[in-house]
Amino acid sequence: MLKNIPPILGPDLLYILRAMGHGDEIAIVDANYPGDSAGPQLVRLDGISATEVLDAILTVMPLDTFVDEQAFGMEVVGDAKKREQTHKDFDKLIKKHEPEMKLSLLERFAFYERVHGAYAVIQTGERRLYGNVLLKKGIVRPE
Repeated sequence: MLKNIPPILGPDLLYILRAMGHGDEIAIVDANYPGDSAGPQLVRLDGISATEVLDAILTVMPLDTFVDEQAFGMEVVGDAKKREQTHKDFDKLIKKHEPEMKLSLLERFAFYERVHGAYAVIQTGERRLYGNVLLKKGIVRPE
């Protein structure tokens, strides 16, 4: 056990988060997402919600300040302007950890394509629709 690290961040996921470099992306996806066939290495966190995983990851990983958009969700198919509760929950957690940042949305197939290029995919037990978010890692500045 370690102090000040959320316990849902196990050794495999902590290794991935530490190994990622500035600009690398990681996807947190719901239970319905085709995580195994997405391409990048897969970590399964069945039984844990996407919001719990997002909150834990943002506790230890900064988002990229060198780009305009750092966090992406998937647009609602057929209604690009609609925001599901998952989108609202993700946006709230992003603002909790990175007050100047917000969730942007990508069209479904653009989201899938972007995940294919991600460093890793974390498949959660999230059962709510549109429980997918992609994060771009930032830097830790010198103190």
